[in-house]
Amino acid sequence: MNTSVQFVQFVSAGAALFSLSGSAWAADPPAGTPPMHHAATAESAKSAPTDDELIASAMKAAPKKVAENATIVVPDPKGGMRTLRKGSNGFTCMPDNPETPGPDPMCWDKNAGDWIDAYLNHKTPPAGKVGLMYMLSGGTDASNTDPYAAKPSAANHWIKTGPHIMIVGADAGFYDSYPKSADPDTKSPYVMWAGTPYQHLMAPIR
Repeated sequence: MNTSVQFVQFVSAGAALFSLSGSAWAADPPAGTPPMHHAATAESAKSAPTDDELIASAMKAAPKKVAENATIVVPDPKGGMRTLRKGSNGFTCMPDNPETPGPDPMCWDKNAGDWIDAYLNHKTPPAGKVGLMYMLSGGTDASNTDPYAAKPSAANHWIKTGPHIMIVGADAGFYDSYPKSADPDTKSPYVMWAGTPYQHLMAPIR
């Protein structure tokens, strides 16, 4: 996931995307949550975008009808999470991180939030809770085989991902219906992190 949960860097996509722990993926994140890849640095905070700009960025992750009723959150410079806008549809969205190579705003539903929480804490995702994540602007590059890889290596099959959705938490049989190559065609649906508890479907939309 770029993220995927990257992803899962979920999402989309690898570990850098999800370097946030605890339950910060809930619609109303608690204070004091460790930062994720979106976290602001002291330097970037000097020219921080306005809340309206952050909300607009986050809303680019999902279809309009989803984004306009979603909760919008953003990491704060102290490592916590700040709610910019409370939503009503069970989705939570986060704006692009300008420090990453490409645009990577994302939105996720409650089940996907539980899946991400399990991933971040190295636990088995809860069974029977299929989740959906949107990254319609694209995602940060990630390893397709190592859920916790932070940078490319000769062995971890780093891939580039465009706009996509992710289906997480499904039964193994669901993922068996899709390609699980370590070096997939990212223009067609494929399974990322195949054979791990965090395997999920990456489905490009362009």
